[in-house]
Amino acid sequence: MNRNIQFYDQNAEQLNTQYQQVTFEQVHESWRAHWPTGHDQNCNVLDVGAGNGQDAARFAEQGCTVYAVEPADAFRALGEARTEALTVTWLSDTLPELKVVNQLSVRFDCILLSAVWMHIAPTDRPRAFRKLANLLAPNGRLVITLRHGMFGDARTAHPVSVEEIEQLAKDHALQIRLKTDVTDDSLGRDNVKWQTVVLTLPDDGSGDLITVRHVIVNDNKSATYKLALLRTLLRIADAHPGAVTDRYDGRVAIPLGLVALYWIRQYKRLIDTDAGEGLGIQQNSNTNKGLGFVKAGGWGELKHLAPDDFAIGALFIGEEATALQKALKDAIKTIDEGPVTFTYRGDKNNRLFDMQKSGRRKNASSFVLDSEFLQSFGVFTLGESLWDCLRLYASWIEPLIVNQWIAEMKRYKHNERRDIALQTYHDCLAWIDAKRDTRDVRKRIDSLRANKHKLVSVWSNKPLQDSYQVDHCLPFAYWPNNDRWNLFPASSQENNTKRDKVPSKQRLKMAKPLILDFWRLAWDSEQDKTRFFTEASLSLPNIHTKEREFEAVFEAMQLQVAGVKSRLLVGEW
Repeated sequence: MNRNIQFYDQNAEQLNTQYQQVTFEQVHESWRAHWPTGHDQNCNVLDVGAGNGQDAARFAEQGCTVYAVEPADAFRALGEARTEALTVTWLSDTLPELKVVNQLSVRFDCILLSAVWMHIAPTDRPRAFRKLANLLAPNGRLVITLRHGMFGDARTAHPVSVEEIEQLAKDHALQIRLKTDVTDDSLGRDNVKWQTVVLTLPDDGSGDLITVRHVIVNDNKSATYKLALLRTLLRIADAHPGAVTDRYDGRVAIPLGLVALYWIRQYKRLIDTDAGEGLGIQQNSNTNKGLGFVKAGGWGELKHLAPDDFAIGALFIGEEATALQKALKDAIKTIDEGPVTFTYRGDKNNRLFDMQKSGRRKNASSFVLDSEFLQSFGVFTLGESLWDCLRLYASWIEPLIVNQWIAEMKRYKHNERRDIALQTYHDCLAWIDAKRDTRDVRKRIDSLRANKHKLVSVWSNKPLQDSYQVDHCLPFAYWPNNDRWNLFPASSQENNTKRDKVPSKQRLKMAKPLILDFWRLAWDSEQDKTRFFTEASLSLPNIHTKEREFEAVFEAMQLQVAGVKSRLLVGEW
């Protein structure tokens, strides 16, 4: 454990008493004009180094949605108790990584580092600043208080300066809005002085939205490959925050096998559906040229499978296993030689994407579509800011991709000749079964009831009736996901009342024992557990691929609920 975190953990009660001697207003008066309030719609605040929760409580009382980061367990417990009735989500996380926060896909109107910066080593500060800058919403404020003066206890501190912050701001396109003079310590310590710097992100800040739009609308396309890769990455970024295997030098790495799998999944209906004359929908402008990833030994042996059969956690054995591995390799080759090579920003050498293929991968006779299998094909990398852009703006970008994809297909000769209906194009581009495939979960519930298990609604603890329904915790209309962790038994009245809303923090807290009981009962076999945890590790934040504790999945689900609510402006139930 970091020695500073250890100090705060061991001295939390004493420091809590000390900090309560001064008010929020006394400590933060110097930047009052920039205090966040909930009067502006959907004001999200990130308090890094939240300590006893005094600042977090103040922001929440003003109507803000607050995420409080505190790595010292004892301090975090005090803060959680203080803010229990408020809209505050507590996280154990640290700078410079902020791994948990990054997986939330939330952008913040205000980020506060109060008495934190001096603890960050100078070598870590550029990375920490970049992480914080990337978490800002357009016109969001980053507030850093600078402590001048050393400690007389076990804590360590590094020198700080406004000049350092100014240079970091210049490097990351942030604007300085406020630099205060050096002021005395509010606790009366003669050897301690303070300054505050307020910075803002004036707009999107990265240019990635412009780049994405250019690729979709303006880039030359002889096939739909660029659109397919963008949509593949968009779907992974939106649905699988746990897919990130590494972050380094401003890049994000994800399993190459997952990219290939989703590539196959989205093309499945387009190619295998009979759109007239026994042919699928043409995907390139050259009628004499086939698709590089559609080959006899791979794709040709999988035509009997539907797109949803390629779901995370699915088991493949025998000939299907052999065929899928070949199809994945064929897709990787096509992606590498096509959109990865020819999608760039400015200079041809400035490619947006890269991949490192595994050198000597051996075929498996059977496998589960899990992280380990998908990583065995190699890694796919893209810029961290582009990844964040895809996650944050998925609901805006995807319709643009779909509409452009349809426009491209409609001008191809075979498609134009057959006069394919517009609805057929849309149906074939559907990502997931529109029927909300809850059949497996319903089948399991019916089996348990037949075996005399007394099941209840997770929302009310009332016995299930024959008219029960399977509820999506995260509403399908906003975040299409049929993973087992997202599906619960509920009464028809509750499900119809909840509809397309997310459960409130308090409702989830009350339902926690019932949700955990249902999971443990329903998914008790080794095969069921494997699928449950495989799905969770890829679609929920901060779940390790080897995780086998249901409670960890519940905690991650809470974070995902908070993230989806904030990111997509979903109503609360």
